[in-house]
Order: sequence, then C-alpha cells, then structure tokens
Amino acid sequence: MTSKQIPNRLIAEKSPYLLQHAYNPVNWYPWSDEAFEKAKHENKPIFLSIGYSTCHWCHVMAHESFEDQEVSQLLNDRFISIKVDREERPDIDSIYMKVCQRMTGHGGWPLSIFMTPDQVPFYAGTYFPKESKYGMPGIKDVIYHLSETFHNDPDQIDEVTQSVQDSLNRVIFTKGQERVSKEATEQAFHELSQTFDSEYGGFESAPKFPQPHHLMFLMHDYKLTGETLALQMVEKTLDAMARGGLYDHIGFGFARYSTDEKWLVPHFEKMLYDQALLLMAYTEAYQLTGNSFYKQISEQIITFVSREMMSEEGAFFSAIDADSEGKEGEYYVWGRREVYQVLGDELGDLYTKTYNITTEGNFHGKNIPSLIYTNLETLADEFKLSQDALNSKLEEARQKLLEAREQRVYPHLDDKTLTSWNAMMIAALAKAGQAFQNKKYIDMANRARQFVEEKLIVDDRVMARYRDGDVKYKGYLDDYAYLIWAFLELYDATFEQHHLKKAKNLANQMIDLFWDEEYGGFYFSGMDSESLISRDKEIHDGAAPSGNSVATVVLSRLANLTGETELADCVEDLYHVFYPAISRIPEASTYFLKSLLITEFQSYEVVVLGEKEDEERSQLMERKSEHFLPNMSWLITEERSGLSEIVPFIKDYQSIDDKTTVYICEKFACQRPTTDIYEVFVKLQIE
Repeated sequence: MTSKQIPNRLIAEKSPYLLQHAYNPVNWYPWSDEAFEKAKHENKPIFLSIGYSTCHWCHVMAHESFEDQEVSQLLNDRFISIKVDREERPDIDSIYMKVCQRMTGHGGWPLSIFMTPDQVPFYAGTYFPKESKYGMPGIKDVIYHLSETFHNDPDQIDEVTQSVQDSLNRVIFTKGQERVSKEATEQAFHELSQTFDSEYGGFESAPKFPQPHHLMFLMHDYKLTGETLALQMVEKTLDAMARGGLYDHIGFGFARYSTDEKWLVPHFEKMLYDQALLLMAYTEAYQLTGNSFYKQISEQIITFVSREMMSEEGAFFSAIDADSEGKEGEYYVWGRREVYQVLGDELGDLYTKTYNITTEGNFHGKNIPSLIYTNLETLADEFKLSQDALNSKLEEARQKLLEAREQRVYPHLDDKTLTSWNAMMIAALAKAGQAFQNKKYIDMANRARQFVEEKLIVDDRVMARYRDGDVKYKGYLDDYAYLIWAFLELYDATFEQHHLKKAKNLANQMIDLFWDEEYGGFYFSGMDSESLISRDKEIHDGAAPSGNSVATVVLSRLANLTGETELADCVEDLYHVFYPAISRIPEASTYFLKSLLITEFQSYEVVVLGEKEDEERSQLMERKSEHFLPNMSWLITEERSGLSEIVPFIKDYQSIDDKTTVYICEKFACQRPTTDIYEVFVKLQIE
C-alpha cells in the first residue's frame, strides 16, 4: 500500500477481513442498504464475495483479481461489489453457502455469489482464477458473461432466481410423528466405525479435520455402553493428531486441518474454535482414561491460547493466519541447518532425530516437526538418557526454537472477539479447571466471561462481535447456545449459583428469539434480526457443532438440573423436528446425539447439601472432578434459599445432622439421603 492509494468504503469497517480489502481498486461496499439501493437504481447485478481474514485461498483470489486493475474495472463497471466477513455474518454466509452447494455440489471460501439487487443468486462458485484455466472459468469471463446475461436475457435470470427462491422457501424441518431415538446413536457409531482410519486415526480420507465433536460423542457413548471400539477410535485419533504436524510442537496449539491422511502437513491457520473444542476433547479423554499425555496436551493448548490468542482484557481472538511473508506455513517450518544454528550440535542431533528434521524436508524443502515416526523410549536408549532427562532436553530445545521463531515475521492475527467462539473457550477452560483442579484456568474462563457480559450483552441482548471498542450484530443461535454451555460448565466447576441462573435465563431468551413457532426447531437468526432472503435452520455439525445441536444438549442438561418440564418438552420437539435429517445421516450431527445419550440412557441427578469448608463435601467434589461423568447432573450448595429460585424442587431437601448430605435420584425416583460419603462413591462408581 502506498500513500497515493485511495481507500474504498471498507475503510470504515472494523472487520480485519474487510480492512484487508479496503485499498483494493474494487469499489467494495459492506453489506448495507446503500449497496442494494445503488444496484437497484443503476440496474446492476451484485457480486457478493464472502471470506475471512485467515483464509489462504481468499488471499490468493484477492492478490490475483481484487488487487488487479483490469478485473477491478470490470467489476466496477458491471457490478455492485459487496464484501462480507463470514465470521461476523454467519447468517449471510449460511444462506449463500447452501445456495452454492445446491448449484455446484460443493462449497468453501472464498464464496463468490452473483445475484440480483433483490439479493437472490443466479450463479455461485468459490475461488475463480483471473483467467480461465485448470478447467475453471476465469473471473474476467464470468463477470462479462453474467453481466451480459443479466441485461440481455432476463427470462433466464428470472428462471434461475425463482428456482433458488423456491428451494430456500421449501420447508425442510417440520415437527412430524416420527422421533429420533437411541437407535440413531447406534447408527452413528456404526457409521463412524466404517469411516475410521485404523492406521492413522481420524475419519474419512484426506483432507482430515479434527472433528472433536465426533470424539466427544464417542467418549460419551463408550461411558454408557462400554463399546471398546468407541474408545479405541478416540485414543488413536487424539494420539495421532498430537504427534503429527497438525500440532505445533514448538509453540503448541492445533492447525485447522491436515492435508494428508497422516496428520503430517497441516493447513497452518489456527482457529480459536479448534483450540477450544480440542481442549474439551483432550480434557474429557484425560478424565475418562487417566492418561497424563492428554492432560499435557490440554495444558499446552491453554499455554498457547493465553500467549497468542488472548487480549489484555482476557477475551480471545479469532484466528491466526496460515501465511506469513506471502508463503503458507513460513512462520512454522524449519530448515535442518536452521535448527542446528539455534541448538548447536549436541542438542541439534537430539532434536532433529526426535522430530524427523531432514535435509530434504517434508514441506517444500523445509520441515514440519512431528513425532509420527518417533518412539521416545527407543530414542532415550539410543542417546543413553533417562526418560526424564530426554524430556528435559527436548523442552530446552523447544524453548530455544520458540525464541528464535518469535524473531520471524508473525502471521496476521484476526483480533476480533466473537461471542460464540469465546463461549466455547470459556466452557473448555472451565472443564479443564475442574478436571485438573487448577483455579487459574477457571479464573481465565471467568475473566473472558466477564468481558462477554460487559462488552457483548447490550440491553439484555447478546451481540455477536466486538473489536476496537465497537460492538456489532445481534447474536445468532450459536452465540446463545454456546454461551449457555459456557455458563453450565462454569457452574459445574464452581457451583456458584449465578452461573446456573444466567444459563437458565439465556435458555428462555434463546427460545423466545429463535424458536420456530410454526414448524419447530431453532432458526439461526433471531426474530429481531435483519430480514434476509431466507431464515436458515441448521442441524448438521460443521467444523464446530451446529447451534441446534448445542441447544438440544444444553436444554437437556438444564432440564435435568432444574426439573423444568418446559425445557424437556422443547428437547422432545427437537427430536421430532430433526428426525428426517438425523435418521438419514446421524454421523453428520454427532453433537446433537449427545442429548439422546443424556435423555435415553441411565442418568443420575445428585444433590449435595453441605458447607464449602466441610471435608467430606471437598472430597466429593474432588472425586467428581477426576471422573468423566456425562450422565450425572450435580447441584451442590450450602444454602437452599438462593438456589430454590432457580431450582424450585430443592426447597424440600434437608441436610441431616448438619452434615454434608447427598440425595441421588435415578429415573425420576430418589433414594434416601445419606451422609456416608463412601456410600456415594460406590453408588456413583467414582471410588
């Protein structure tokens, strides 16, 4: 950029992605009434480009086309061009991504939509090169052809747009007689076992995504059914991901996905939601297995996030780019000689052997450190080191390499704060704080929670995005559902009543704002949000669980905690509404199926009355924290008056002889209360 360049309208935006395009010669508009009114006034079609700031192919298309004078002039002459950050406006992205998938059979980013001034698409695609090549139409040809068709063949445009509108208006989800049942969980397990890669872990073939919601479902399923293959799939995948190049062995944290089946070569961008969901998965795996390796990875994720993705106020940034200095992965890869320059000969020999650093490299002549081919026990013997000494030397090497790496040009950081992604991280930190009995993690979760409450809830309405003092966009279903999850995990970690109260209040607001009164299920956008060409409803999980999936699980948990039948009724309706989609491909909604594991299998409601300082209460909480107990709802309190406002049934519970007293209920029947803490351990199988 030079001082002579004149910015376009995006210069006034806060989105890092939009600001990346503020000096393009394309006359970009943000999504706005001004853009649509101009398109109508000038009778021009609209080019809608959707992406995000850490998207590699978005960068490529921007450099090839949007920074190019010839392409820009074509767009400026023939279209009104609109840029949208998909992370700020997932409501817009969701609708037009569905259109692209239906028109072309695939989707992705950058998402390129050509539409009428009334916002209805007539052509869609993803990345277009500047010139036609590789069997792909070039953006120049597409611009020319579509603008000519728009003006000279309106009947064709009308035919396509009517077909698109009819497709969007078709009611897909409606409450019927049939209901999702526990058989869907069995079918999902079967489907996952069929697509599981028994050699390298993970599901399907390359590219491989972490899909932590699959792993969370499988752990929950194993806990209830004892199906050993479920746990084996989880452990194989968690081990392989953490040993491969998907994991940053120098700075920690996971990349977005692996381009190969071995988890060796990642797409290097790091997303906050991946760190949060994988932290949750590794933490639960530690609770389930007691494997200290999972605790180590969990704590390293937290170390990375707190160092590189946390603001001074304690909130969390969105993503770190894959590219630096114009090259993908440049910040993360190493030449063999570089490693020796930093570590010297002795430590260099150990590190290059351990992490498979070679002269030829494994990524464009350089190396992605990995442990895929390493046996640490054999290595310790080879270097005549104890395991502790080996670990100590490798940690010394890691720190030196990290210090050296920090001198490089750092990738672009997308520093906006998204409510839903922050809520995921809050939930994961609260879970980790509880499991590892580390108050620091719970404090981190509470600090981020406080930021969200102070900055991202305006007039009692959850908002979606904060950046540089600017709060924008009414929150979506995901923001509410994930925030409820965060408050439930905070309550489960601390048993502070206000967390449960906020979860309950948010659930009521979520139902009021997003519930489809006519057909059932939750819409993605609220009834008070901007009107788009369609009001979308999503059940299938993507890189993260869908809003309806998370909403179903948190409402199931809240119903068990509070005894409110209205919440249970809502869950029951969701089982009917989404029956067609779930029964067809249960594997696509594994997080939704966790609610069935809660409602259709044996569960316990545990009420503990006792003072915080009481030793037996402390023992019980410690034992609870150590175990993976997905089908137990816990209410723990020293006084019932405040909690009875949130959980009315608890007002009838009494402590015995001023001792810590435990009530255990199962299948809507409560056993006699007990003060024998060891009896509780045996009954709940947490000895």
